Amino acid sequence: MGTREETSTALIIGAGIGGLAAAVGLRRIGWSVTVLERAPIIAEVGAGLTLWPNAERALDVLGLDVEPRTIPTVSRGNLRTPSGRWLRRSHSEDVGVLAIHRADLHDVLRKELSEAALHTDAEVVSVSPKGVVVCRTAGEEHELSADLVIAADGVNSITRRSLWSGDPVFQHRTVWRGVTPSGSVWPVQESLTLGRGVQVGVLPLPNERVYWFVMVNADRPNQLYADDRREVLNRVGDWHHPIPALIATTPEDQVLHNDIVDIDPLPTFVNDRVVLLGDAAHAMPPDLGQGACQAIEDAVVLAACLASGDVADGLKRYDEQRRARVHPMAEAARASVRRTSNTSRLAHLGVSVAARLIPPAAWRKATAQWSDWTPPRLPN
Repeated sequence: MGTREETSTALIIGAGIGGLAAAVGLRRIGWSVTVLERAPIIAEVGAGLTLWPNAERALDVLGLDVEPRTIPTVSRGNLRTPSGRWLRRSHSEDVGVLAIHRADLHDVLRKELSEAALHTDAEVVSVSPKGVVVCRTAGEEHELSADLVIAADGVNSITRRSLWSGDPVFQHRTVWRGVTPSGSVWPVQESLTLGRGVQVGVLPLPNERVYWFVMVNADRPNQLYADDRREVLNRVGDWHHPIPALIATTPEDQVLHNDIVDIDPLPTFVNDRVVLLGDAAHAMPPDLGQGACQAIEDAVVLAACLASGDVADGLKRYDEQRRARVHPMAEAARASVRRTSNTSRLAHLGVSVAARLIPPAAWRKATAQWSDWTPPRLPN
């Protein structure tokens, strides 16, 4: 499966955050990487995200400095009711995070790779466990091979669905996301507002932009609306400031709408020379704010495990370490969905009371159990 006497090669399917982070990590250990992206241009658009300390440490191992493009804040530390009443204010013991626009993080990763390593308009048609990939470009099919194929092609991964099993599981939740134009609604404070079966998140971003999301229950997937922004305003337009203003100032064509889906735990992330990474391996609901963070972790751990030169052994260790890490997290995210989607008055009251009464130290322990993670080091 490739030796370190000659340059090892990897084909990476998907140029999202996980795929690009994996490319950066493998290049750090001397591998030759080729990234295949089916979109005509490589870009991340749309929303914001939080980099928890575990992801910050992983990015540091990759030699990446994202801090100039971030705002330090506390994720889910400020809790409110729809009327604006504070259930909880962030505390000095809370875990700090970095807020960043997804496109900015994507740009930092992409700049670490040469243009020759990135191939757009490359639709993967099939993947063999032996490391052979057939992709279609400009209407023509091409066969490529490598020592390793990394499937970082998201929750709807063609690779996973063909070589493993695991169709996405609809979690009966749907979410709208948006980012306001610079300076349109500013300043704002990070907050999470809890309604009965409804959550609204507000996260300040650099350049006086604000990321917001509205998550609600949905009885069936793939529901479409003629005007997504109007639909969101109909649901939470009478909630506290600045929620209505954030939604109203976001251009309608930039309001994103997606169902919340995940996948059931897989018994392995490895099939011979093919390995799953990021959402392709362990897509989870966004309730813990760890989706992108775990993809970055995957990339660093994979590079560290492969640095010894024995690919088969490295993949085995990656598989064991990552499944032990992400499967409990994915279950915790599903449990959070069950709590936050419950529309009964009693359940909502219980969540509200808990938010007010849980001591700061216990709150930190609950929110930091996933972020207190130290990445492996890569060889110099």
